[in-house]
Amino acid sequence: MGGLAPWTLAGTGCKDFIGLKRFMLTLWDFVSSREADKKVNPRLSNADHSARPESIGPSKGMQARYDQLVQDMKASWGIRVHRWRTRTSGCAWELRDTKGHVDRMIEAPYPKGPMSCAVFLHEVGHHAIGFNRYSPRCLEEYMAWDWALRCMEEHGLNVTKAVLKRRDDAMRYALAKALRRGLKRVPAPLIPFLPEGVTLRQSDPQTNRSQADQRSMVG
Repeated sequence: MGGLAPWTLAGTGCKDFIGLKRFMLTLWDFVSSREADKKVNPRLSNADHSARPESIGPSKGMQARYDQLVQDMKASWGIRVHRWRTRTSGCAWELRDTKGHVDRMIEAPYPKGPMSCAVFLHEVGHHAIGFNRYSPRCLEEYMAWDWALRCMEEHGLNVTKAVLKRRDDAMRYALAKALRRGLKRVPAPLIPFLPEGVTLRQSDPQTNRSQADQRSMVG
């Protein structure tokens, strides 16, 4: 355990403590189920458990496309899979040592259908868009979702109504939580996910701002 000291951990979502170590989870764990998976410290293992679960030979048809997607995402973004989850929940984090080396880690369900594929890509999306690039945190969640759904469309994968509802539920949860914690300026992309009864008033002029940076005041 002494060799773990040079590493720092950065990730997404809400706090979950493993002893005195902090492990960052995404909002999936709160939206999908109240049951927590067994807590695993990602620094205790360097293994990349990225082989297809229950592998019994070459995949065919749609599963072969999902398998190729996993390999492409790992290669494109340098992703390491700490664990394949049996639930549709996930998390993403980075391990960074004192020399600046970064391991990009995820836990997610293995893609076997539209929903598990969306969750998997959502976690990859956190690495693709970059941690702490967007503020507030609920905007980062939205951008990771946006990246995941666009990626599915670009690969010709089916974005179902159930997947869109999952995105919407996750974003409503994230935004409501941010508002409870005092968020006053709501980024424009998040306005459709405002809780009922919340009113907005226009803030300062919006010229020369990207859509993600445009914000309205909570009235």
